[in-house]
Amino acid sequence: MEKFLMGTYDIIVVGAGHAGCEAGLAAARMGKRTLMLSINLEAVAMMACNPSIGGTGKGHLVREIDALGGEMGINIDKTFIQSRMLNTAKGPAVHSLRAQADKNQYHIEMKKTLEQEKNLDLKQGEVIDIILEDGKACGVVLRTGACYRAGAVILATGTFLAGKIFIGDSAFDSGPNGLAPSTELAQRLREYGLPMRRFKTGTPARVLASSLDYEKMIPHEGDEKIVPFSFMNDDLSRDQVMCWLTYTNEKTHEVIRANFHRSALFGGQIEGVGPRYCPSIEDKVNRFADKKRHQLFIEPEGLYTEEMYIQGMSSSLPEDVQQEFYETIEGLENLKIVRPAYAIEYDCIDPLALQMNLENRRVPNLFCAGQFNGSSGYEEAAAQGLMAGINAVLKLDGKNSFVLKRNEAYIGVLIDDLVTKGTNEPYRIMTSRAEYRLVLRQDNADLRLTEKGFALGLATKERYERFLEKKQLVEEETLRLKKKVLQPEAVNGFLERHGSTPVKSPVSLLEILKRPEISYDDAAEIDDIRPELSEHQKTMMEVQIKYEGYIAKQQQQIDKFKKLEGKSLPEDFDYDQVSGLRIEAQQKLKQFRPLSVGQASRISGVSPADINVLLIHLEKERRSGGRK
Repeated sequence: MEKFLMGTYDIIVVGAGHAGCEAGLAAARMGKRTLMLSINLEAVAMMACNPSIGGTGKGHLVREIDALGGEMGINIDKTFIQSRMLNTAKGPAVHSLRAQADKNQYHIEMKKTLEQEKNLDLKQGEVIDIILEDGKACGVVLRTGACYRAGAVILATGTFLAGKIFIGDSAFDSGPNGLAPSTELAQRLREYGLPMRRFKTGTPARVLASSLDYEKMIPHEGDEKIVPFSFMNDDLSRDQVMCWLTYTNEKTHEVIRANFHRSALFGGQIEGVGPRYCPSIEDKVNRFADKKRHQLFIEPEGLYTEEMYIQGMSSSLPEDVQQEFYETIEGLENLKIVRPAYAIEYDCIDPLALQMNLENRRVPNLFCAGQFNGSSGYEEAAAQGLMAGINAVLKLDGKNSFVLKRNEAYIGVLIDDLVTKGTNEPYRIMTSRAEYRLVLRQDNADLRLTEKGFALGLATKERYERFLEKKQLVEEETLRLKKKVLQPEAVNGFLERHGSTPVKSPVSLLEILKRPEISYDDAAEIDDIRPELSEHQKTMMEVQIKYEGYIAKQQQQIDKFKKLEGKSLPEDFDYDQVSGLRIEAQQKLKQFRPLSVGQASRISGVSPADINVLLIHLEKERRSGGRK
């Protein structure tokens, strides 16, 4: 095949899913001429699985992406059709926003944003090879022979690499949603010696809305008060669609158990490892044999389609079995399947092959993001895409990498987990993975990250000024509440009405707001609260006031964490000279080359005893005038 040069860019992004979109936009907005290539432009920001954004832990990521200047939060605010805040019965650290999207509109709006972005070219084309010179990535080759050169390449291939779909005994090469797979690029990456893996995921059937019996299902409404994802939006008002809740039953499980042998999962056809926290329905029935039922959410895929998504019921069983077990479920007895459920297998890289800036250790200037890195989910992908885009720009500019620590963001937890610990299955973010989740709340993501985004040149001046104004208002109001002292006779009637214990001496309004049963809006009965505060500002201020003691304790833990993170380890550190270090720890440390003692402590195979040995060695070196 004759090859020909079609153009030169600063950065090329391979893939236009959720990771690719954020990577391309970040690079372009930071001033680099950027090319985004998609195997099919219909795949731009495609929601191949659940048509939703956010959820437990994931909502935190979206807020962080938005605070840094990313697009996902803005796009879902434009296109959601139902919005809910999850886990409200629990503490604020695990409150997570989730929005049902109009999946086609989400794609259209994101594609339009890409097309209108200065410095960004979006093109359809299948990348079949990476151009390497002196071992460095410097361009790509398309199936047509067209070549594009660039200073850095970002791989954000999602589930397209050597994609293979399974429905019962049927198995065929395919990308998600019936689009073409990327087979040659997958082969090239393996030939280049990149440590590749085989993972799998799946999606449930889509069914016709008019074929369902809603009287047999439980209605599931959106929140009356809509909370935006983006910090650029204070309030949103929109008519919302209804979702529905139903359950599998023993008859459903009997049908599935009787057909285990016809499942691609149990039949041995599937090689890839699936996501632990999003198993197929046959996997659920097998693993949780004592469970009488599993809940299913029936969710519209958009305002202009009859397709409904059956959340919680992905499968690789044959179509006839799918029809049979769906018909056993209340409300679905007469359903018509529009698209059958399927499992999809794909190639991805072992994330241990990446540096903290998401650059490949073996191939300089090759950055990796999204499901290609072994993660699952749109939000995890978008977060990595944003960071890969940022760091590709910084690499070309000769600047230090932008790395978020575990105490700074869920994005930091996500990337640190992948790069330091690795994963043997599709990785999903969860609030339980964050040690410091009380300070990494979704309500304060802008306080944690907007200044960083602005310093990078990613967050706009408008966003930064809005952030400063908000921060000042909250600080001023918190100080006013602290200074405002009320006498018992002025406040006790109010406290009793709200089921709170009366006071015997003067008390500040701030102390009153520390009580869990009293909200800032409640305080309007006894004080002139500030009407210019948005709902988001009120929430953030209340959480800071009510959880002040707990936050202070967590900050002490963070300070200890920072001490280990602050003890840097040079890339050329000679671990062979560390007396008393176990052989396994020595091998792992030489392989991963951690940047700090803190990161070293999280590497599998490095024990606390090994860390103590390392700290003693570093202290001896410091005292002898060696490394500082």
